[in-house]
Amino acid sequence: MPHDHHDNGHNHSHGPGHNHAPDHDHLHSHVHGQSDADHAEELQVLSSSFVEGFRKADDKASYLRLADIPFQKIGKDGLTMHLVDAKITTNWQIGTACPAFATRELAYLPFPGSMIEERETMTFTYVSMTERADIDLLSFMAARFGHGHKHGHDHHDQSHDHPHHHQI
Repeated sequence: MPHDHHDNGHNHSHGPGHNHAPDHDHLHSHVHGQSDADHAEELQVLSSSFVEGFRKADDKASYLRLADIPFQKIGKDGLTMHLVDAKITTNWQIGTACPAFATRELAYLPFPGSMIEERETMTFTYVSMTERADIDLLSFMAARFGHGHKHGHDHHDQSHDHPHHHQI
């Protein structure tokens, strides 16, 4: 029998995505109950895909616009900051160091070769006459996907006391 959508006493839900109002928000970019570690891993995968796409894009500016990366932002002093640079950095974590027991020295644990993995970061540099801000891609993604970004380093905001041109 054909499945029609007239009321005719047919009062039950067909689940998400089935005849809901256009503004029904059942599709979103995160999993409920996802741990911070899972979310951090998801952001890293998204970041890697973004960097790969950026490298391949013929028109880098359009790629950034489509990704909603702002070309301008307001600085701490209210002046407009402009996007002047995008930098991709490759790192390899060779080992880890942590506080050791009963010493001021760190305990160093080198990774075996098979555990050393490449990871890339992308940083966007904004400048005004008085300020410079280097903002990493993961910060943009964390803001967009609704989680705080905790990656263990600062974003290198640098205020300048005198006007000058910024080198790229």
